Amino acid sequence: MKKFVDFANAAIIAVTIILFVVASIAKGFTHELLLEVGVLLVSIKLIMMNYKNSKANEELLKQLEGMKELLDQIKDKP
Repeated sequence: MKKFVDFANAAIIAVTIILFVVASIAKGFTHELLLEVGVLLVSIKLIMMNYKNSKANEELLKQLEGMKELLDQIKDKP
């Protein structure tokens, strides 16, 4: 699980689920439950986007490091 979710995202997931359960119990299973489900889905979507962006950033950093190494090799040649 640590491979996919860091501590901050895990905390957000836990808090969101706890608040969802509390809201469901407090308000009951009524029309307002749809609003709570919407909030839960938005939170999950944001976490998924955060994960995707972090993976894209890691890939870009690897590519930039490779380019830097190539430029250093070119610079070192007489």
